[in-house]
Amino acid sequence: MLLGENELILGLIKSLRPHHWTKNLLVFAGYIFTIQYPHPPGTILRVCAAFAAFCAISGVVYIINDIADIERDRKHPKKCRRPIASGSVPVSVALAFALVLAGAALAGGYWLGLGFGVLLSTYFVLMLAYSALLKHVVIVDLLVIAAGFVIRASAGAVVINVQISPWLLVCTTLLALFLGLAKRRGELFQLEEGGEFRQTLTQYNGPMLDQMLSISAAACLMGYFLYTFSPSPITGKTHTYMMATVPFVIYGIFRYLFLIYNRNAGDSPERLLIEDKPLLLSVVLYVITAVIALRIE
Repeated sequence: MLLGENELILGLIKSLRPHHWTKNLLVFAGYIFTIQYPHPPGTILRVCAAFAAFCAISGVVYIINDIADIERDRKHPKKCRRPIASGSVPVSVALAFALVLAGAALAGGYWLGLGFGVLLSTYFVLMLAYSALLKHVVIVDLLVIAAGFVIRASAGAVVINVQISPWLLVCTTLLALFLGLAKRRGELFQLEEGGEFRQTLTQYNGPMLDQMLSISAAACLMGYFLYTFSPSPITGKTHTYMMATVPFVIYGIFRYLFLIYNRNAGDSPERLLIEDKPLLLSVVLYVITAVIALRIE
């Protein structure tokens, strides 16, 4: 009996897709890019709580999506192994768990502040709409994914009451579009494996995605370059030392393109970030360099 309960708990945890939580690290951006300014005690704890709230609410969306797509997932070569699709987690248990977790996450979000709670709720509704309808609308599906990233970044700034830089939102949007296009390209190349796929994916094609990837990568790099050369919206001063982070951004984008085209690895950006050591190292070095650069300004 205990073994069965442990398997059920493990299945519920897997249904939350913890490997996707790396996306929610974006809520720390507001804190990192204002680290040179004094913050009240407990600020980092508020950001960690915001991160936990987004992990919980995004996990709820994944569970609801798995319940809605259970029949399609059972015919997919990889998704059939998901706990809900495989039957290791009953639908009724998964739904009850999702409702409780959603209530707790939203309550915690509004406890952190009205603004953060509204953004968390907006993200939740938008992702539910994406799962139910918007993921079936070509190009709109990419814009919704990008909006989800922007909401995370904005929420991370709102929860600690710091001004949101327009450049943070611009760079976040462009990077999200780049990752979303890479994911669509990876999924498109997996169609040959069989199983059922949503029809939207068939409306994309390799040449179109390659062109969009080139545009988004170039725009992302240019947007970040302009950020490092532009005055801060808070102090009016330029981020002189932040220019030292540019090589890491260039390497990260180019390394990702290398993995996309040489290994067809773009279908799972959250796993790629963890599993590809050079890419992970470039991100870590970027964060360290950015913190040092902002501290010494």
